[in-house]
Amino acid sequence: MIGIASTWSEVTPCNMHIDNLAKEAKHGVQLQGGAPLIFNTITVSDGISMGHEGMFYSLPSREIIADSIEIVTSAERFDGLVAIGGCDKNTPACLMAIGRMNLPSVYLYGGTIEPGVLDGKEVDIVTAFEAVGQYHAGNIDDKELHRIECHVCPGPGSCGGMYTANTMAAAAEAMGMSLPGSSSTPAVSPKKVIECAESGKLVLQLLEKNILPRDIMTKKAFENAITLIMALGGSTNAFLHLMAIAHSVQVDLSMDDFEQIRKRVPHLADLKPSGTYSMKDLSEIGGIPGVMKLLYDRGLLHGDCLTITGKTIAENLMEAEALKVGQEIIRPLDNPLKPNGPLVVLRGNLAPEGAVAKMSGLKNLRFSGPARVFDSEKEATEAITRDEIRKGDVVVIRYAGPKGGPGMPEMLSVTALIVGKGLGGEVALITDGRFSGGSHGFVVGHVSPEAQVGGPIALLRNGDRVTIDSETQEIRFEVSNEELDSRAKMWTQPPLKFTSGVLGKYARLVSSASKGAVTDVEP
Repeated sequence: MIGIASTWSEVTPCNMHIDNLAKEAKHGVQLQGGAPLIFNTITVSDGISMGHEGMFYSLPSREIIADSIEIVTSAERFDGLVAIGGCDKNTPACLMAIGRMNLPSVYLYGGTIEPGVLDGKEVDIVTAFEAVGQYHAGNIDDKELHRIECHVCPGPGSCGGMYTANTMAAAAEAMGMSLPGSSSTPAVSPKKVIECAESGKLVLQLLEKNILPRDIMTKKAFENAITLIMALGGSTNAFLHLMAIAHSVQVDLSMDDFEQIRKRVPHLADLKPSGTYSMKDLSEIGGIPGVMKLLYDRGLLHGDCLTITGKTIAENLMEAEALKVGQEIIRPLDNPLKPNGPLVVLRGNLAPEGAVAKMSGLKNLRFSGPARVFDSEKEATEAITRDEIRKGDVVVIRYAGPKGGPGMPEMLSVTALIVGKGLGGEVALITDGRFSGGSHGFVVGHVSPEAQVGGPIALLRNGDRVTIDSETQEIRFEVSNEELDSRAKMWTQPPLKFTSGVLGKYARLVSSASKGAVTDVEP
């Protein structure tokens, strides 16, 4: 009995085609002699929930998806599982459930969206968000804004750059939990249908060989995933999600592991949002297997890790084709975009437990300026819209962490407004919330401890000089220890924004961002 966990929904292009993919996976199980049953989970469209109170629910949806897969699979006593995901929280949620249950399982990614085309140029969802900033700056009118909106999502599939969905799909493949090449196959490609059937067949083979997820998702497998993400310049959300998945399989993974790998892995991929190309473009020149082959040949990947194919990473890569000659999407190892990975862990008196910055596409690696402090995303958005933010400012959005948000809302609307206003790279943004994989600019998220629990970010005041230095990996504000002690004594913890319902329950249970923002931890 094989469960087919489908995240199909009409609320997002990422998942609108997954009902058909689930049927193809079901057919693959039947061909191998199994008895498949499809069941559904929820999903949330991050793009639609962005920029308002709906974003409080995005990260909690990861836990609900994982919990629902665990509940149905365990209650129905399935012998194995195919889990199919699309939008940002689907992949980590599916892998978290798979890790908890430790039944023979395959993860299948629904695929990346095709870029839209407007006036001969490729556009995507981030184009629309940044167009809102251009609209507020008076550079385009509402007719042009509407025209852009109508072209950015031409069909099914997840956001097309190296945003969170594609980042986590690539991580799943690097960990060996999905078919080689499947993380970069576009949603509308005929190959995606073949991958569905093959995934269904594989579950039965895993059952026969008794290969379990915890045999595959080892510490070395997570190191492979981090290596690939650093080379690709993936989303900062990978920190949260990989630590949460590691928690589900009882692997000790911390922010320090990311930092150790970052120092030895170059940034190779010229991919959106900070670069030029899309995941579809990468697929056409060799996809994720081509990138992994490049990294493996240089000794940057563990080749002895087991995968769902029953073969090791090294054995799978022997069958993979090298990246096409002459392409410009993936740089050679001896001529990288940056010599080290772009996802940098920062620490200092503003973030003793750590914070995360994505430095790809930035010329300046250090920023220092006066703090402009806001206790909500809404307040910051209004200030940016009213042109109250100036070059050199450090915008701080706090009480947006796992507990304080709640749910660590993403700041794509704010970062897109900043870019649209012509301030990209000219102001910094710091938050105990997080960023969309589509965010770019001088942005620092996951500041821990968060403001809600009395972290130093709660003690910041307007005008305090804040310094972010990615080379020394510091994030600090220039206030004396005596002044900090005085502010701490005056600070009182605000009540949780929600005390009942799913958000109240989440805020009470959730751990720090530095631990993956998971809810199944001992108090």
